[in-house]
Amino acid sequence: MALLEDPSRIPDWAPAFADAVTGDTQSGWRIMKSGQDFALRVVVMQDAGTVDYLREIAPGREGGAYIRVIPRPRGGSVVVMTVPLAPDAQTAAIAATLRDELNALAALASSS
Repeated sequence: MALLEDPSRIPDWAPAFADAVTGDTQSGWRIMKSGQDFALRVVVMQDAGTVDYLREIAPGREGGAYIRVIPRPRGGSVVVMTVPLAPDAQTAAIAATLRDELNALAALASSS
């Protein structure tokens, strides 16, 4: 949860999503990706094990990654990430990117 709750760590495990993250909880988070800048709202519910990364996807509409961290009975956690896909999305490429991100997240968590 600690890695996911800290948006400044997103480039460490999800470089396809963010090259850099600036801001903070008070001023708001900003994501830089390929020269573009957008706002990110992070919603954390520690007791529920949820972290949601939300951005405006259309005027007045938010969407993004919905992440759930579920404790395992013998230690460790299971991370479930849900992301919206456009109808014409290349699902195999997106699945490969998500696999790489989750593997990087697991490696970072185990080294902490």
